[in-house]
Amino acid sequence: MSPTKRINLALQGGGSHGAFTWGVLDALIEDGRLEFEAVSGTSAGAMNAAIMLQGWARNGPDGARQALQDFWTGLARLAVASPIQRTPLDRMRGNWNLDDSPGALWGDLIQRTLSPWQRNPLNFDPLRDLLREHFDQKTARSCGDIKAFIAATNVQTGKVRIFTREELSIDALLASACLPNVHDAVMIDGVPYWDGGFRGNPPIWPFIYHCDSRDVVMVEVDPSVRTGVPKSNAEIADRLNEITFGGALMAEMRAIAFVQDLIERGAITGEFGARLKVIMVHSIGDDAALEPLGSVSKFNIEPEFLDHLFKLGRAAATRWLAATFDLVGVKSSIDIHARFL
Repeated sequence: MSPTKRINLALQGGGSHGAFTWGVLDALIEDGRLEFEAVSGTSAGAMNAAIMLQGWARNGPDGARQALQDFWTGLARLAVASPIQRTPLDRMRGNWNLDDSPGALWGDLIQRTLSPWQRNPLNFDPLRDLLREHFDQKTARSCGDIKAFIAATNVQTGKVRIFTREELSIDALLASACLPNVHDAVMIDGVPYWDGGFRGNPPIWPFIYHCDSRDVVMVEVDPSVRTGVPKSNAEIADRLNEITFGGALMAEMRAIAFVQDLIERGAITGEFGARLKVIMVHSIGDDAALEPLGSVSKFNIEPEFLDHLFKLGRAAATRWLAATFDLVGVKSSIDIHARFL
């Protein structure tokens, strides 16, 4: 068996598409050749990170896999009450893109006319209830083997707030996943927070300052490139959403690429230069499978859909391990200049 290699995991947000990340984590943990120094995440990525740490603290790798399975299975049970589901025709055609489904169109109309508070004055939150059932902050915080960095956006300042492992809580996870057109801002210590994707999806910089490992493996649920030009309102909204939430990652990677250029050219010397390190970047995704899904499918929690995404994630991670494991610790497996500059 190959020796283990230590990495940092960066988990992108994306609603129910986080089941893809669940599949990726399941395969990486099962493989056993990677050690995780730290994990960062936003929205669904934050949920996956926190649940993984909790399971790991209880029973190591097997506990992490089981905890993730329990969480996503619990989410799937909520599908019976969700208006975002496939029609019988969608099921016959094998269609997962629900941008034009009746439930999605009705939900879009409601979101455009009523604020989250007006739609939900009693603050009913099934996700909070799910986390109460499946997440224990004390256990997650006790996972001394893996660091955690969870992103949320301060509504008042617009700055990113990083919650560390020692600060993990249900409120922190809900803040990281708080879409402002869907939920009221989450209050923590008197400060309102929205989705962390506005400022880091996922955050990379904590790895640079707080971790020794130079390898960052991003798990991406949004396609890196979309071909063609959006035409319909749904397509335009989908692409605008992806560009908005990908902007912070784009800016971070541009900065990393710039600094690494300076390091490689020997332009930064002395004591300051000695403090800098070259970051090796890797990515696990499946653009071909995820690109056609549409943004509304991120609200689809049907068991069949989550299982479909889980299997896609496992397959993508298996391919990545076969093609890329030998490059970990050696060099980046993606061209960050071509991708982000």
